[in-house]
Amino acid sequence: MFNNAFLMAVVLAWSGPAFAAHPLITDDAGTQGKGKLQFEFNGEYARDKEDGITVKSFTFPTIPVLSYGIADTVDIVFGLPYTVVTTEEAGTETRQSGLSDASIEMKARFYEKEGLSLAVKPGISLPTGDENKGPGNGKISYSAFLITTREAAPWAFHFNLGYIRNEYKLRVDEDAKRKDIWHVSLASQLEVVKDLSAVANAGMERNSGKTANAHPAFVLGGFIYSLNENMDIDAGVKAGLNKAEADYTLLAGLTYRY
Repeated sequence: MFNNAFLMAVVLAWSGPAFAAHPLITDDAGTQGKGKLQFEFNGEYARDKEDGITVKSFTFPTIPVLSYGIADTVDIVFGLPYTVVTTEEAGTETRQSGLSDASIEMKARFYEKEGLSLAVKPGISLPTGDENKGPGNGKISYSAFLITTREAAPWAFHFNLGYIRNEYKLRVDEDAKRKDIWHVSLASQLEVVKDLSAVANAGMERNSGKTANAHPAFVLGGFIYSLNENMDIDAGVKAGLNKAEADYTLLAGLTYRY
């Protein structure tokens, strides 16, 4: 038996909004600036156990998540993750791995004044994953997010409200999964000392399973350390607040800008 709900949560996490300041899930309204490029090398390990079934997943990018500033207030973001999912049940272990669906997004900041910034982030996911193995929809899907950032040094707060429209190629997915997914999350960031920030995050997303009533909810804590003005390293732990979310997820990453 394979835990499709958990795998779908993993896929949505990577085909939805790209991470703002990893390990945060919630995006911020900041952009790179015209002609500037950012690479994100992020990895995640998640573990979930329910009804005697243990599901472990490891997700990492086949190429770094790329953000490029086509204008001072507009970025193009591209991601192509690779997922390995291991399921253990009654002493039997099965493994599925492969590319997930690629994502292409555009973040456009349309308001910025006195520490308050607003942005929109529409995107599409391309069917690069194998829908027969799980980490792919088989059809082009869509998303749109409203992003709010409020900065009041040494604090910063971010709020996301999003919608994801999943289209499915397989009839079994059509019958079992919802197409319309909402997302809401809130994050905070505090500069503790020079070059070191503590981060916290909480959020919820509509469950992709048609028969599921509980929606995945999480809390997250971590840190971001700036090695220099162009490079950050980060780590975090995400915990599920209900059975619909993975028990825990370990996150780590490196960000490089130039």
